[in-house]
Amino acid sequence: MSNKVEELKGIAKVIRKDIVTMLTESGSGHPGGSLSAADIVTTLYFHEMNVNAENPNDTERDRFVLSKGHAAPVLYSALARKGFFNVEELKGLRKFGSMLQGHPNMNDVPGVDMSTGSLGQGISSSVGMALAGKIDKKNYRVYTLLGDGELEEGQVWEAAMAAAHYKLDNLTAFVDFNGLQIDGKIQDVMNPAPIDEKFKAFGWHVINADGHDIEGLINVIEEAKSTKNKPTVIVCKTVKGKGVSFMENEASWHGTAPNREQCEKALNEIGGEV
Repeated sequence: MSNKVEELKGIAKVIRKDIVTMLTESGSGHPGGSLSAADIVTTLYFHEMNVNAENPNDTERDRFVLSKGHAAPVLYSALARKGFFNVEELKGLRKFGSMLQGHPNMNDVPGVDMSTGSLGQGISSSVGMALAGKIDKKNYRVYTLLGDGELEEGQVWEAAMAAAHYKLDNLTAFVDFNGLQIDGKIQDVMNPAPIDEKFKAFGWHVINADGHDIEGLINVIEEAKSTKNKPTVIVCKTVKGKGVSFMENEASWHGTAPNREQCEKALNEIGGEV
């Protein structure tokens, strides 16, 4: 396990460097919440999920829905590094003519299972996918990643209620709980806490985890897979801007792209290989 964890940590560094680089190239985008989700997305795509770049529409594949669609850079990097498209495409983020726009588009980007951007809709789509899997007697699992600020959307809780009602134990949601959104601290904007107790009240199996502990994430995903008759939410405590000191825990980096000098500093701090 230790070798695998170290390998995943190296991939997470590559993804973080991709995020910083592509946002610098585009001059716009969302670094903070992309960086905070890198370890979660790495663990899913490079350890857990049954996905194959050679057959991206396989009906038996696991599904991933980035409900916090503005964190598209972390998903784009993972898909590119997994072989769904050429890494060179990352340079086109948010540019005219590029398939990699500010939010994921399932019609244009290989490996994207759902177009997202309007907060709350991603988890709703995930519930539909998981329910379809049950109806069709498929073995695939559905994973979705929400932002903590996204929990302020009422639609999230309608989806949560439906998932529990239909006993969707093939659905696992991750909450990127970094405590910050574009307007500041979530507790000041519209406090969704206690997040774990709310999901528990809606009938979910709840796990609290460190969103940057890859070995721990592997273990809690196994717990989610062994849970029957109810969906699981993994509430991941994370650091917004994780890996870049001047971005960490700063709401101002929610939607601000680094300049060239900041990019170089960030890449040096992240380290690792590309």
